[in-house]
Amino acid sequence: MARPRTVSDEDVLAATARALHRHGPAAATLRTVAAEAGVTAGALVRRFGSKRDLLLVFASRAADGVPGAFAAARAAHPSPLAALHVVLAEQVADTDDRDALVHGLRFLLLDVTDEEFRARAAAHAGRVREGVAGLLADAVRARELRAGTAAADLARTVHLTANGLLVLWPITGGGPLREELRAAVDAVLDPHRPRPRTRTTTGGDP
Repeated sequence: MARPRTVSDEDVLAATARALHRHGPAAATLRTVAAEAGVTAGALVRRFGSKRDLLLVFASRAADGVPGAFAAARAAHPSPLAALHVVLAEQVADTDDRDALVHGLRFLLLDVTDEEFRARAAAHAGRVREGVAGLLADAVRARELRAGTAAADLARTVHLTANGLLVLWPITGGGPLREELRAAVDAVLDPHRPRPRTRTTTGGDP
């Protein structure tokens, strides 16, 4: 009878995220992931196969987890726009310094040059945009955004802004990434917020 696993696949994938955060995709080996997870490299080979196979599973799980992350943020925050800021900040939680962000950009090279990784990255991006559009539609209904705002179109702009910032921040960023991300997204959202009503007076008012 096979012995039960004491380290779950989720634990291994969390260890993979930590190894990628610290070392980047090239230097993060099965041995470094195994050390993070508290298992042997041989155990990872038996469970996942090669390092490439492990990273493909990691990328798939990341994409699969996006809807749940958006749902959890929405459930925790009455304000849809507050939930949006929270979930976008969570998306960059592992890139809180320039070295970590550079490692993330190196993973992007896999997404660009390898079709299997590209497909998973595209799925992840699509689900993020869908999640953003859902929160923006909620914000229209909650009157945090003006009636008639095209949530899907605005979601595309928000998504492009957030991802563009990830590329520029290690070069030009002066403040913490999360703060700059919030400011950039707010700059996109502000023109779509309801205008405060101005009080008008008539000639007979004092």
